[in-house]
Amino acid sequence: MPKTSLKHLDPRQPLVVDTTKLPRQPGATRALKRVVPAPKDLGLELISVPTGSDLELDLSMTSVSEGVYVSGTVRGSLQGECGRCLDEISQSFAVTIGELYAYADSTTEETTDEDEVGRMQGDLLDLEPALRDAVVLTLPTNPVCRPDCPGLCPECGVHLDDLPADHSHEDVDPRWAALRNLSNTEE
Repeated sequence: MPKTSLKHLDPRQPLVVDTTKLPRQPGATRALKRVVPAPKDLGLELISVPTGSDLELDLSMTSVSEGVYVSGTVRGSLQGECGRCLDEISQSFAVTIGELYAYADSTTEETTDEDEVGRMQGDLLDLEPALRDAVVLTLPTNPVCRPDCPGLCPECGVHLDDLPADHSHEDVDPRWAALRNLSNTEE
């Protein structure tokens, strides 16, 4: 029994691609170059692609016997904060995508789980899941503003770059604090 996706694809959505002009002959290829707005929640807690920011798609769609293979590069910008010093991070990214979208009633459709391979709905395919996987899997879970970022002082919370080299905090064992006060009063 063929598997069907519950989500109906809307061809007006920016990451839904109509493959009508791509012949269903193995080896036929069409370029797909467009700029689309980034979907929401594309990233991790400390770093992500801003919702609605431009994503440049430079992709190639190739007909294969089981469906359409989409490959290429997606470029965009990231915003977040450094996991060490909490400074803002703003940088660009480029990720590669390679995803097979199986035709309905193909052998691939019947022999794989629904989440293993993308699915075509008629002549439509949805790039968002492949894009989301490619971007999120390349993001660092603890981003840094620069590789040698020293972070914040654990005692006072000031950025260590802004403090003198001999910066320290007196760490007095509370059990000996009373003796320290004794020596100060005898002077």
